[in-house]
Amino acid sequence: MAVAAVRAVATTFRRSSGFLEGSRPLSTSSASQQKFNVPPSGNDLPRPGGIASMMRLPVQNDTQGLDACFVGIPLDIGTSNRSGTRFGPRQIRTESVMLRPYNNWTGAAPYDSLQVADIGDVFLNMYDLKDAVKNIRDAYTKIVANGCKPLTLGGDHTLTYPILQAIKDKHGPVGLVHVDAHADTHDQMGNEKVAHGTPFYRAVDEGLLDCNRVIQIGLRGTGYTDYDYDWSRSQGFRVVQAEEVWYKSLAPLMEEVRAQMGDGPVYLSFDIDALDPAYAPGTGTPEIGGLTSHQGLEIIRGCRGLNLVGGDLVEVSPAYDPSGNTALTAANLLFEMLCVLPGVQYRRG
Repeated sequence: MAVAAVRAVATTFRRSSGFLEGSRPLSTSSASQQKFNVPPSGNDLPRPGGIASMMRLPVQNDTQGLDACFVGIPLDIGTSNRSGTRFGPRQIRTESVMLRPYNNWTGAAPYDSLQVADIGDVFLNMYDLKDAVKNIRDAYTKIVANGCKPLTLGGDHTLTYPILQAIKDKHGPVGLVHVDAHADTHDQMGNEKVAHGTPFYRAVDEGLLDCNRVIQIGLRGTGYTDYDYDWSRSQGFRVVQAEEVWYKSLAPLMEEVRAQMGDGPVYLSFDIDALDPAYAPGTGTPEIGGLTSHQGLEIIRGCRGLNLVGGDLVEVSPAYDPSGNTALTAANLLFEMLCVLPGVQYRRG
């Protein structure tokens, strides 16, 4: 492609689309030559090379023709402790070069049956959290309009609130599988009703959730009172504290979760701090005694069969993990989310 043509394509990306101007690089492969987009092999494109999209997938400006998409939200102005999650989406994409298109354990082959692309990052007002939340809701209203299922790279957990607003407008109140060290059910933080510790209070307050189909897994850490989780339970949420599942497989729990969720629409929100800091130190509010990485895999794989309408992986703060392993873990968990979306073909299992 001529340089002039490349420049012409680049100039078509505008803030009015709801995404960062110029945030989408050119495709790594020709979609016209194959039915579904497939990440390139490390034998065809060296892992350090290529465009830094999620799994080096092709990129596009919107969700036209897509069954699912990866989308970034570089947000950290809702954080209460260590910031830096604005760089999470970029680092997750960078580490995702290690991922391959087939799930060797479950047999899932998402690129055999789903059209998937990276649609870049949502445009945000980085100086006004309330306006940023509006930016996210507006962008996701467009993303889900045609039934595309977004898998979000975060970004602090504030972002789940406006996503659920857009999801509710499309699908109605949803069930929720919430994996986290923290309940995120404060009414306010520092006299502010919108922050990374308030999204699920706001979601209940606005009728975004089907509260009898909500589970919170991995909650732990020191608290302010002896009734920190009572509000969740009083809404109908099931709460599974981390200590309840120490040394255990979570496969039996996920059987119960599938029964709880039924056939209705479900959203999956996974805060990386649900995992013990030994596995994921690169986050803003780490808590010891967390889930293991294989328990994280069991939770997501246990969502197979649910009517998932989207998911997110939040609170990756790369500066606190120079090894990159937290972002690498996040990239793997996002791929596992893709593998359990409705419509994914399994070559075995």
